[in-house]
Amino acid sequence: MDNELKIKMYSFTVDCIEPHELGKFYAALLNWEIGFNDEEYAWVYPPGTQQGEYPGITFQRNPEYKPPVWPTEPEAQQVMAHIDIAVNDLEKAVQYAIDCGATMAETQFSDGWRVMFDPAGHPFCLCLIKHIFPTNE
Repeated sequence: MDNELKIKMYSFTVDCIEPHELGKFYAALLNWEIGFNDEEYAWVYPPGTQQGEYPGITFQRNPEYKPPVWPTEPEAQQVMAHIDIAVNDLEKAVQYAIDCGATMAETQFSDGWRVMFDPAGHPFCLCLIKHIFPTNE
């Protein structure tokens, strides 16, 4: 019998008002699949995996959700977390995210990434990290 404790990240959960709509956005953006969705939850995951094999993103309905303000401002709703997404072409990725329903933040702090907002107002970053993508060169 194996008594060793096993711990693995299962999912990152994001509060929002409309889980299904936000799930559809991230499924399109990441080219992932929607595992389940109803009035309260949606879950997206990488294609070809089963639930729990690889971390996914869960969207949880919170009728009191308020979008954070970024960059932060005193007394405003603060960003608690954000998702970083690796890309091999930053400008193409920005346009693709916009086509999926994202908006780009007015304030940017680096040439190596872009701060974007999903349709519910959560910030996420598109990060130029070419070395993790296989090439045909």
